[in-house]
Amino acid sequence: MTLVSIITPSFNQAAFLEQTILSVLNQDYPRIEYLVIDGASNDRSVEIIKKHESKLAYWVSEKDNGQADAINKGFARATGDVMAWLNSDDYYLPGAVSAAVKVFENNPDVVLVYGNMLAVDEHGKTFNALNYKQLSLEDLLCFQIIGQPAVFMRRSALQNLQLDPTFHFMLDHRLWIQLAERGRILHVPQTWAAARYHPAAKNRAQPVEFGRDAFRILDWAKHEPSLAPVVSRVSHRALASAYRVNARYFLDGGQPSAALSAWIKAMFIHPPTALARLNLLISSLLNLLGLGKLREAILQRREARYEK
Repeated sequence: MTLVSIITPSFNQAAFLEQTILSVLNQDYPRIEYLVIDGASNDRSVEIIKKHESKLAYWVSEKDNGQADAINKGFARATGDVMAWLNSDDYYLPGAVSAAVKVFENNPDVVLVYGNMLAVDEHGKTFNALNYKQLSLEDLLCFQIIGQPAVFMRRSALQNLQLDPTFHFMLDHRLWIQLAERGRILHVPQTWAAARYHPAAKNRAQPVEFGRDAFRILDWAKHEPSLAPVVSRVSHRALASAYRVNARYFLDGGQPSAALSAWIKAMFIHPPTALARLNLLISSLLNLLGLGKLREAILQRREARYEK
């Protein structure tokens, strides 16, 4: 039976860590190697980890150089044929691991599988369902996003690969591109995980940095001999997509003027890419006109659909 290695990088996430750990330990799949890599937390994290240490393959609490460094430490120790990481504020839904293993067994050429995921708040309340589609290498280079908590990878495809520790925001997306270059990636229309959005999360606390990472990824890909021809084929779409990502995160960061400027740049470079997220234009304009509360009301109405 396939061994699955799951790594949880953590730092000062005691409020959410136990739910994350239990979501792994309570999976119905019997062969899970679980590693928790804590970055010397000074909250109750170590106490929580010790509570469950008998069921962990390995854990450590020591200073590191950030999320990528912690995950790379886990990769180096993991021995499973299938690999994944689950951040300490996210969690798996029941049956996720067994479903992912089944997909790998039925598709020996696949190097990465990904499902759908829920977006939940700090209280665990679902406010959105993120349903993805089948993506190609070109799509990834054009910043079509995959929800990281719902991703599982084949260990053999990760050979000589690790997360770049200089990336702190779109580090996962860069790795997906590298894996998609090595083999087939496959979307599964099942909901496997929940990603938690809360004030301390990077996507809420430092949203603008995600846009900067998008441009860094694009520049890196242009200078990779194996990726450069692919980037060249979709150069306008890729650049417009980087600006569109920038617009989205400027908006999340409370900078509607910068968001509008980025969206307009995307429009001039590749109109279909900008128009696919016309909501970014509308939201930017509403905020600039002092009608941000209207946007909030629309979002609240969407969230209400997920209330039981």
